[in-house]
Amino acid sequence: MQPRIAVCLIGAMENLTPPDAILDAAGGFWQQLDLIVRTMFLPQRLYQIGAVLVMMLLAHFLSRALSPVLRNWLRTREGWPKWRLRFGLMIDRRLRLILFSAMIWAVVLVMQEITWPSSSYVLRLAATIASAVLAIAFISRLIGNPLIRRIAKWAAWIWAVLYLLGLTPAAGNLLDSLAISLGSFRLSALTLIQALAVMTALLAGARLLTSMLTRRLSDTADLSPTMRVLTAKILQISLFTLAIVIGLKAIGVDLTGLAVFSGAVGVGLGFGLQKVVSNLVSGVIILLDKSVKPGDVISLGDTFGWIDALGARYVSVVTRDGKEFLIPNEDLVTSQVVNWSHTNNFVRLDVHFGTAYHDDPHKVSKVAINAAMSVKRVLAQRTPVCWITGFGDSSVDYVLRFWISDAQGGLTNVRGQVFLALWDAFKENDISIPFPQREIRMLDAENGTEPPKFIAGD
Repeated sequence: MQPRIAVCLIGAMENLTPPDAILDAAGGFWQQLDLIVRTMFLPQRLYQIGAVLVMMLLAHFLSRALSPVLRNWLRTREGWPKWRLRFGLMIDRRLRLILFSAMIWAVVLVMQEITWPSSSYVLRLAATIASAVLAIAFISRLIGNPLIRRIAKWAAWIWAVLYLLGLTPAAGNLLDSLAISLGSFRLSALTLIQALAVMTALLAGARLLTSMLTRRLSDTADLSPTMRVLTAKILQISLFTLAIVIGLKAIGVDLTGLAVFSGAVGVGLGFGLQKVVSNLVSGVIILLDKSVKPGDVISLGDTFGWIDALGARYVSVVTRDGKEFLIPNEDLVTSQVVNWSHTNNFVRLDVHFGTAYHDDPHKVSKVAINAAMSVKRVLAQRTPVCWITGFGDSSVDYVLRFWISDAQGGLTNVRGQVFLALWDAFKENDISIPFPQREIRMLDAENGTEPPKFIAGD
């Protein structure tokens, strides 16, 4: 067993870069870094380093004084869009660096006019690095994922500093020396970093382009809501797939062999992820058959609300009490769903009530219809109707039917408003709402007389 392990370790070490090449590359990088440090700390340039430190302190104290003023000013900007407020907060967070860059560039421009360019070399280098760091901080906000944004930002900062210091060739040789070779395939740290950078940039660009196209599609009146969502999803999947493929090509991965491997993996994942695949396919079916769309009011079991968003795996349904239910797409395809606004927004509601037998039913019907018409949400173009449904033990039973066009505004509240309108109208017209009554007779067993009668109401 031990000789076999030793052979495997030796084979793995043969695929690594020899230590001498790594040491040579590290030594070259260190020599370049040492030369740059010695050049910057020449005696005639120490005053420039002192000026940089003084401006850093000055920018620190100015930012502490101006930041509260800027925040208070942003709090008073009512009606501003969110992107503008977020941009203001970004400026507040980077105020120290903004002030430092502005001051040092002003000093560099003045010194270039009154003295030799070499007299402001360190100042110009510090100004360029500060501006690059500031630009990367703002551009990185285009990346939505916080972790990926942080990694991309720090990687871009490191690359920018190395590039401006002239260390990119030496750093590239050092990273390229850290490599693993598997046959004809060679993967170095430099190639991996370049692929990650390309893939991150492409993913960020794909996300930005997708959001722009989605907003443009939402303003297109010629497309239905479901087709807008379907088109946006297809564009998103296509752009992200293209970004990943280009990133893999950047590190030299042979995609022809990957296609065969991915087919085998896809069969295995298909059995293990049946529910996920079923929800994905159901989502496509929902978008194609337009059974539900954003804004529809639906009922599924005990859930009643309107569709806020259509996702690839689930549908977001928001109820009247602010709860957000994430319903799998498969349930919408296989279960019975009540779509209150599938073909139109009209919804009919019924209100049941009863009146006393001595009240005129013709008058009751007329008063009930007028009471329903007094509620704002009841549609006037679809006149309510009131019918007798039966003669009960204590009352004549009626049903009042009316229509609304905004089911997303709730059903219970509009019924309650109609009941209140009926109560007020019945009081004004002397129409009584009866309740069951019972008559109790108590007999005297000795003389056979009846005691007084008591009437009790339930």
